[in-house]
Amino acid sequence: MQDDKEFGWKSDQERLELAMQQLRDAEVPGLPASGEQLCLNPTLNLLELSWINLCTLLYDKKTTITPQQGKELVLLFKRPVDGAIKVAPATAPQLLALKLLTENLDREEVAKEAGVVVGKVDAAIETASEQGLLLSPPSALVRPNTHFPDAGSDGWQRHLQSEYFTLQWHVTQACDLHCKHCYDRSTISPLTLEQGITILDQFREFVLEKNVHGQVTFTGGNPLLYAHFEELYKEAAKRNFTIAILGNPTTKETIESLQNIQPLSFYQVSLEGLPEHNDSIRGEGHFERIMKFLEILDELSIYSMVMLTLTRENMGQVLELADILRGKVDLFTFNRLSQTGEGAALATAAKEEYRDFLKEYLEAAKTNPVMALKDNLINIIKADNNEKPFGGCTGFGCGAAFNFCSILPNGDMHACRKFQSPIGNVLESSLLELYRSETAEKYRKGPEECRGCKIRPVCGGCQAVIQSSGLDITLNKDPYCFIE
Repeated sequence: MQDDKEFGWKSDQERLELAMQQLRDAEVPGLPASGEQLCLNPTLNLLELSWINLCTLLYDKKTTITPQQGKELVLLFKRPVDGAIKVAPATAPQLLALKLLTENLDREEVAKEAGVVVGKVDAAIETASEQGLLLSPPSALVRPNTHFPDAGSDGWQRHLQSEYFTLQWHVTQACDLHCKHCYDRSTISPLTLEQGITILDQFREFVLEKNVHGQVTFTGGNPLLYAHFEELYKEAAKRNFTIAILGNPTTKETIESLQNIQPLSFYQVSLEGLPEHNDSIRGEGHFERIMKFLEILDELSIYSMVMLTLTRENMGQVLELADILRGKVDLFTFNRLSQTGEGAALATAAKEEYRDFLKEYLEAAKTNPVMALKDNLINIIKADNNEKPFGGCTGFGCGAAFNFCSILPNGDMHACRKFQSPIGNVLESSLLELYRSETAEKYRKGPEECRGCKIRPVCGGCQAVIQSSGLDITLNKDPYCFIE
């Protein structure tokens, strides 16, 4: 009986090893070109075995695990680009992705048949593509070379194509603070939950069309004050979006409730300097509330971020604040003030001192791991020092209407919330239609004065600062630009 049993699994082992040898001889598959369809990896082989644990034996001859009788489906394929060979038992999400593609099924129908939300199907396909089981065309979020004719050297070219898109959604104007630099205190009636779900469906259509991953960043006002926030959060989770919050401190119980739906990618709060100055901007006791809330985020293992709006008054406090935040937050960075709304009453950072400030910030960041880089103009210093660039504000310099856009509580879409950059309304035209519009293209191109600059893919300055300085965002470069 033992010989019969061994012969049984030996036969399956031989089939597995033969398939492995054939895979070694197969050509490395290439990826579909832009505009082509998602397809199966041509090297894929799906073996149905009558014994389990044979994949372990294949890779580990010294294992003490023995084959056991039982049906097992094993996937073998050669990964595109690097040609790595993958052999492993098929998972349920992988089989789900294969079923959809081989039978040319609708994603919603597959989700309904499997009894899962459609985001589970989207995630299965996305993961299978990342693994190389499916071959996916490249992202369609590509900046034309005509926008940046001199961007082909020194590694800048890779910043012309984005694999993700962020929808920064201001779901409500309601806020429990009244900050002195707030760029919009107007009253805008929020959308109904049904309208919000329509926007999420539009966003899903957008990311599938562009072949990118979508992130919804909920903000406001204070997004947690939106009457249907938890329901909207659930709906975003159902559609395979990464979810983040830009908001104010809240209770541990509130955050735990959201985490039980889907873990947050990050939670961002704001500080405007040292305690006395911060509280003069954001209200008495705000600094202490933020510090206590950061402890909650740490306790719940949520990636925490602190953002500062840089003004003339707090520029000298940034490095000291960064030291206070060391070990208490995962990331700290800043945006320059846009003199929009109530922020028009504050003074911007002194231009003549700004370059020196950035150099000091870069130097301090070498020894303080929480200090992150965001301002695009930092790449001028890096270029001067022959250092590798970082991605800039959105990973692609100014990402306004490229890999980022904002939606207001009434559905108005802006290229960036920090300045008046209206594109249209998503309740009147779809997000895809608005993205394709000439208006959106104007923001993507940015200033003409930047187009001959080799670091434009990771820079472009800040259009919000350009506009609030009284300049033309289609013509004039960032007034703080110090490129030589």
